[in-house]
Amino acid sequence: MKRILVTGGAGFLGSHLCERLLNDGHEVLCVDNFYTGRRSNIVNLIPKPFFEVLRHDVCFPLYVEVDEIYNLACPASPVHYQFDPVQTTKTSVHGAINMLGLAKRVKAKIFQASTSEVYGDPQIHPQPESYWGNVNPVGYRSCYDEGKRCAL
Repeated sequence: MKRILVTGGAGFLGSHLCERLLNDGHEVLCVDNFYTGRRSNIVNLIPKPFFEVLRHDVCFPLYVEVDEIYNLACPASPVHYQFDPVQTTKTSVHGAINMLGLAKRVKAKIFQASTSEVYGDPQIHPQPESYWGNVNPVGYRSCYDEGKRCAL
């Protein structure tokens, strides 16, 4: 049994990942600030003995003992990430730095979630691995796109 941290664990993808990890026999620490994540997404997991929820913003360091980290924290909907673009960027950048720091301290494996948005509006289809993208760094999605690009 591994102790696994899922940031953004109360979001749509995070909650499903938490459930899968629990079903695979792991102990799961779900971390979310509940900006876009919802308690209703994880309500069925709360009674499980190897599931724990911690309200925390990944923009700040976290000191826990874990074996693996899945960093999914970041508002993904334009309605949410455009509401506070600076906070959106900080969640991606500071969140990645803080989770990498935690992984280094406890020697944990880490998975950094990203998005195809880092490539922007592609000019070629399909995109080969060598494609650098077509990103608008000052567009309405830039707080999300650039934050994710920096987190990579």
